[in-house]
Amino acid sequence: MDGNVIVIDALGRVQNAIRRVLDGMTPEQLYYRPAESANSTAWVIWHLSRVQDHHMSDMAGKEQLWTADGWHAKFGMEADVKNTGTGHTPEDVAKIRPDAETLQAYHDAVYERTKEVLSPMSAADLDRELDEPQYTPLPTVGVRLASIISDNTQHAGQAAYIKGLAQGKHWMGV
Repeated sequence: MDGNVIVIDALGRVQNAIRRVLDGMTPEQLYYRPAESANSTAWVIWHLSRVQDHHMSDMAGKEQLWTADGWHAKFGMEADVKNTGTGHTPEDVAKIRPDAETLQAYHDAVYERTKEVLSPMSAADLDRELDEPQYTPLPTVGVRLASIISDNTQHAGQAAYIKGLAQGKHWMGV
């Protein structure tokens, strides 16, 4: 199996996890934060989708879907392509309040972009260095994709856990 196919599959599993998390959530559960300084399910899913949109669009040399398709307006936010949630304050987190359908639709659009970017990639493409001089050594496309998978998988799990807390499950273990 080629590396690009593995990445498409891994991120498709994240998409399915998000679909399961969002299924049946009320707005109160979606925006629930276990503590004032914690993130909500809505924020976590928005963030992981923004990061994937940012990175995949950058790799493809395309405008982010956030602005190209007007997702920022659907979220009631500014068209700031640098805003992926990194560095958000608790007040910033509280302002991310999309409905579940908008969250899912944005993530689905980002995943479609991801498949479009990854499908034609070869093993040699995965070894291409990215022009990011702030890192030593320079990251490759493959390294960036591993980072996206890791980040999105962790955040999908966090979203599921916050959902459980919001629903009063307060899981103590498996």
